[in-house]
Amino acid sequence: MEPASATPIRWRGRGRVALLAAALTLALAAPFGVSGGPVRFAAAAEIVTIYRYVDEDGVVHLTDKPKGDTRYRVFGRFRVQELVKAVGPVGIKGLAAKHGARHGVDPRLVEAVIAVESNYDPTAVSPAGAQGLMQIMPGTQRDLGVSAPFDADANVEGGVRYLKSLMDRFGDLPLALAAYNAGPERVARHGGIPPIPETQQYVTKVMDTYARLSR
Repeated sequence: MEPASATPIRWRGRGRVALLAAALTLALAAPFGVSGGPVRFAAAAEIVTIYRYVDEDGVVHLTDKPKGDTRYRVFGRFRVQELVKAVGPVGIKGLAAKHGARHGVDPRLVEAVIAVESNYDPTAVSPAGAQGLMQIMPGTQRDLGVSAPFDADANVEGGVRYLKSLMDRFGDLPLALAAYNAGPERVARHGGIPPIPETQQYVTKVMDTYARLSR
């Protein structure tokens, strides 16, 4: 059985970047899978074909499966990773929404962590060696099974999964953020946020950014 189409998008606006952002939203939701198998969703390296047509009111309609509707024409064949790079922070917001929903973490919190960790730079590397959008250390990458840390989709998925595990473990968001920054064992040993200025500032910055994004 062929996977169902992602929900078509109706878009009214101007500018190619905004249109590509709409295409990315659709690509992130495009179902993949094999006949009779479980449906999964597009990964960064997979190509999603996006179709579009413009109606008489100037509204752009985008879909990944036109289902015989002859008004649609191919808009482009895109990899998720290419779209993320093309639309910048707007695309990364889409990744936060995708993986936040998948793992039960508020996408605005995911975006706040990304903003503080890497300032939306998929190629960021810290002096300590943390990599990618959510600045995952190589050892943690191995534990999470993240083999391509500069693949924005894979990095955010692993980072959100790790953050969710810390939220479940500590049951308190500031403690989970402290563990994300300083390591869970330090938080457990201290019984709270460790007296490390960098970690204390980190928790404050993420919480402040999260509050701003939630307004």
